Amino acid sequence: MAGRFYLDKADPQNWAATNAWSARIAESTKAAGLHPAVIELMSLRISQMNGCAYCLDVHGRKALQLGLTPQQLAVLASWREADELFSEVERAALTIGEAATELPDPEVRKAELASAREALTDGQYSALQWAAIRMNVYNRISILSEHPVRPRE
Repeated sequence: MAGRFYLDKADPQNWAATNAWSARIAESTKAAGLHPAVIELMSLRISQMNGCAYCLDVHGRKALQLGLTPQQLAVLASWREADELFSEVERAALTIGEAATELPDPEVRKAELASAREALTDGQYSALQWAAIRMNVYNRISILSEHPVRPRE
C-alpha cells in the first residue's frame, strides 16, 4: 500500500487556484462586514459535520484566537440547544453552514435559509454561502489527502 496521497502537493496548480478562489471569498466576507470569528465558527461546524479532524484542529485554534469562547466550541455540535451563547449573525452563519453541508430536503433548506437571511444583508448572505462552499471543498481535500493532525506542545 502506498503512503498518503496529498492532493495539494500532487497538483500544485489546482491547489494554487483553490487558494486564489479562497482568498477572493475571504475578501467578500470582509467587504460584507463579517467578523473573522463568524467565519471560523461556521468553518468549525462544517468540519464537525464532515468529520475532518485536520480542519477541526486548524479552525478550533483560530476560533479561540479570534475570541470565541471554549464554552461556545464545547456546545457547537448542539448549538441550537444553546443558542443564547451565539449572536444572531453567528446563528445565521451556522444555519447556512449546516444547510450547505447537509443539503436537507429542499423545503427544509429553503425555510432554514430564509430564516438565516433575515439576520443578514444580501452581501453577508452571499458571502456566508460562498464561505460554506469553500469550507466543504477544503474538508474534502483534507479528508481525501488524509492530512494528519499532529500533537501540539
